[in-house]
Order: sequence, then structure tokens, then C-alpha cells
Amino acid sequence: MKLILAEKKEMTQKFTDDGKVVPVTKVVAGPCVITQIKDQSKDGYVALQIGFGLKKKLTKPLAGHLKKLGNFQYLKEFRVSEEEIKDLKVGDKISAKAFETGDKIKVTGKSKGKGFQGVVKRYGFHGSPASHGHKDQLRMPGSIGATGPAHVFKGTKMGGQMGNERVTVTNLEVVDVNIEKGEIFIKGAVPGPRNNLLLISGAGDLIIEKEEKPVEKKEESNVEEKVTEKKEEVKSDEKKVEKKTEEKKEEKSVKENKQPQKSEVKKEESKKVEAKKEDK
Repeated sequence: MKLILAEKKEMTQKFTDDGKVVPVTKVVAGPCVITQIKDQSKDGYVALQIGFGLKKKLTKPLAGHLKKLGNFQYLKEFRVSEEEIKDLKVGDKISAKAFETGDKIKVTGKSKGKGFQGVVKRYGFHGSPASHGHKDQLRMPGSIGATGPAHVFKGTKMGGQMGNERVTVTNLEVVDVNIEKGEIFIKGAVPGPRNNLLLISGAGDLIIEKEEKPVEKKEESNVEEKVTEKKEEVKSDEKKVEKKTEEKKEEKSVKENKQPQKSEVKKEESKKVEAKKEDK
């Protein structure tokens, strides 16, 4: 079974190949991560728990449950069969790639809250006639039961809270899928306001997004860094060797310059000694 979590965005329109205009709802689906796989032996039922969205802070119990999979804002379950969870594991990613144009799906969301409403808006009552003795009865519910039972039956349609309920719309069609942006265009309307969480499911095989191994890239980058470091060390060693050779050359030149000076001094002293002897 295909499944994913999504956020409802605005309604727009798409053109078919025949040139017909189709009203669609754009939803941003995924990426979702499988956070838990529930089986019959441990939990008593088979389901997939997936995470979606981002949250700034997590409570410690929730952070321990997620085990560094991510800070998810939503965690929802989908009932599946045991065969469908055989090849799945915690940490697998689900994206919009799982859906294709033409898929028939089921969308579940929370409807818009409309507050306390009367029976005319809530249930479509026609109301009373506007004249002939029906003063202030235009939008009234009328009779709420017979006198025999002497009580109001449960479930009698009356005014009350309208909307803000879990609503499921079935047999919707996928018109288009933008895999790069993770957008799915669904024909018609779906429950709830904008940015409302939607649970989307449909028949078919669940496609898991395969990730490229980032470890190899890290290893390659580490190798390149090590090679560059070695090259820099070799260059620094070569510079040190060149400095040492230059210093040795300078010392030799200085010694060579000193030696002739000493010989000339000795010659002058010997001349002075000979001159003294002649004077004597």
C-alpha cells in the first residue's frame, strides 16, 4: 500500500491533453521517515509509524523513541499487512516518488472548524414558512420528538459544534506529480485549511527512496584532505632543506673570506720581525 503524509496548499488548475481544465489541490508530500514498525506479536496489530515535518524541541521520551531519526512534528500510523513490512526497516524514507499520475487515493484530514451552528447550516434543514403564523420560526428545528417516550432520543439533529472533525475522502485521482519539489496535485478538494496535515494512501507497492552512500564521499574527502596535508608537509620540508643548504653555503663563504685575511696578517707580522732584526 502506498502511503505518505503531506501538507495541504492552495487550489489551482491543470490542463489535460484534450485542453480541458481540471481543478486540483496542491499538496506538499514528504519526505517521511519510518520511525517504528509495529507487529502482531509485540503490539497486537501491524502498522507503520512515520514522521513528517520539523519541530524545534522534543521531549526526552519522544527523543529517545525517535533515536536521532529527526525532530518530527507529526507522527502518524498506517495499518498495513504483514507482507508489506517484510522488506521495510526503521529509518527508510518515503517521498512523492511512490505516487504516479492516475493513482486512486484516499485522503484523510481535519475539516475546517465552523463553531456553533444551527440546524439549517449544520444539517440542511429547510426551516419553517416565513408567514401565516410562523413568527420567529424561520430557522428553528421544529419538533424534537414525540410525547410518548417522554425524552429526546440520542443522535437527534440539533444545533451544535460544526467542523473540526476527522474527514476521509475516497476515490480521489492524482493528476500530476512533481518529484523534485515533492508536490502532488489531487483532483478536486480535500479536507481542511491550508497547511493542514493530510494522510494519503492508495493501492500499490510502497517505493522506498534509496540514498547514496555518504560514507564513501566522506572517505574520499578525507583522503583528499590527507593528500593535500602530506603535500604541504613535503613542501615545508623542502623549504627547510633549502634554508639549511643556503646557511651552510653562507658559512663556507664566510670561512673562505676569513682565511686569506689571516695569512696576510701573518705576512705583515713576519715583515715587521725581519725589519727589527735588520735595525739591530
